[in-house]
Amino acid sequence: MHNHQKKIAVINDFCGFGRCSLAVSLPIISAMKVQCCPLPTSVFSNHTGFESFYYTPFTPHMDAYIDEWEKLNLQFNGILTGYLGSPEQIAIVRRFLERFKATDTVTVVDPVMGDYGKLYPSYSPKLAEQMASLVPFADILTPNLTEACLLTGTAYRPDMNEEELTALCRKLHAMGPQKIVISGLERGEDLENFVFEADKAPMVIREHKVGPCRSGTGDVFSSMIAADAVNGVELADAVHHASAFIAKVLRRTMELELPKTDGICFEEFLTEINTR
Repeated sequence: MHNHQKKIAVINDFCGFGRCSLAVSLPIISAMKVQCCPLPTSVFSNHTGFESFYYTPFTPHMDAYIDEWEKLNLQFNGILTGYLGSPEQIAIVRRFLERFKATDTVTVVDPVMGDYGKLYPSYSPKLAEQMASLVPFADILTPNLTEACLLTGTAYRPDMNEEELTALCRKLHAMGPQKIVISGLERGEDLENFVFEADKAPMVIREHKVGPCRSGTGDVFSSMIAADAVNGVELADAVHHASAFIAKVLRRTMELELPKTDGICFEEFLTEINTR
């Protein structure tokens, strides 16, 4: 009875303010008519882009939480993983995938590790290596360029051309994923997403860049990709959908003059999220 509706397990931290992580995935995935089942990794009062924040890890409780889902015989149409901050959390997520990923479960791995050619301050090279152990479970992998380079041991260059991006995706594909999106490529006044599928020609999907980078934008993107995948939408169409939605929300966010730390005001367009 629990499995009569489509649902996605989302493994990420919970952030009370700042529009990121689970606080983004819950409304986005729900608005796309899929049940969102959160598995928190940590609890934050507000994200780490603010001057101060309260934080407590959920790591010691994750296994017991997962055990209760197994007792309920929950089955997931999709699994989405986001930021993981310790070797213990990566190991727990790997066990979760081994237990809950079925043949028809679409798994989206967003390997959140760094940007602009560098690891985030909270990440170590050893932790980045461990993140690579989740890649074989991914049906869809959504790294930015930095993360794609880290996962493959490729020297980072922000101006990689289409041939080089294709070669990079082939390295990632050899690790397991059939579908890859290298997201957020900055090209002058535009942002590009490079879409690679094993059996198709690569595709570039472009949107005009609107304002500065903001917290949680990647969470909106990966949540929409996961929900569309579960709903049977082709990857290129899903990337078009997410890119256009985010661009529209960013324009409104700029009109409201919201601080960068406050993320993007997607709430204003949730009723339109299924419009293409």
